[in-house]
Amino acid sequence: MQIGQLSVRIDQAQREVREVYVGGFFGQLVSGIVWLIAAAIGTWVSPGAAMLALWVGGSAIFPLTTLALRLSRRPVALPPGHPMASLAMQIAFTVPIGLLLALAMAQYQPQWFFPASMLIVGAHYLPFAFLYGMRLFIWLAAVLVVCGLAIALWLPGWFSTGGWVTGIILLVFALLLRRSILRQAE
Repeated sequence: MQIGQLSVRIDQAQREVREVYVGGFFGQLVSGIVWLIAAAIGTWVSPGAAMLALWVGGSAIFPLTTLALRLSRRPVALPPGHPMASLAMQIAFTVPIGLLLALAMAQYQPQWFFPASMLIVGAHYLPFAFLYGMRLFIWLAAVLVVCGLAIALWLPGWFSTGGWVTGIILLVFALLLRRSILRQAE
C-alpha cells in the first residue's frame, strides 16, 4: 500500500503492533483487573460505585497498559508515524464514549450496566483483529457479546455477574494472546 511517500505493508505494520503491545497481553491483563475491581465494588460496595469504577478504570486502561509495558522494560508505543497508531487511538476512545450510553441506560435498568458494557467492549475488539492481525480478537469479541446478551436476558438478577464474567474472560484471553505471540516467535 502506498501512503504519500511511505510504502507500508499491512502485515509488517500488524507485526510491529503485536511486538510492541505483546499481542495485546498487557492490555487484556489490565482490562481484566479493572473489570474485576469494578465487579468487586459492585458486589461489596454499591452499583453506582461499580459503574464509576468501570468508567474511570476503563478510561485509564491505556495509561495503565503503558505503565505495565514500561515496568516490563518494553517499548511503550509504536514508532512516530506508524500507520496503525491513529487506528489504535481511535479504537481506544470508543469504550469510554460507549460506556456513557451504558451509564445512561443504567439509570433505568441498573442490572443491565455490565451486560451493556460487555457488548460495547466486545464490539470494540472487532477492529483489533485487523490492528494486530490476530483472529483471536474476533473470538474475544464474540464471547463478550454472547455472554453479555446471555447475562442480560437470563441472569439479570445479580448486578455484578457481567463484571466478574468479563474480568475472567479478559484474563483468559490475555493468556491466550500471550501464548499465541510466543508461538509466533518460535
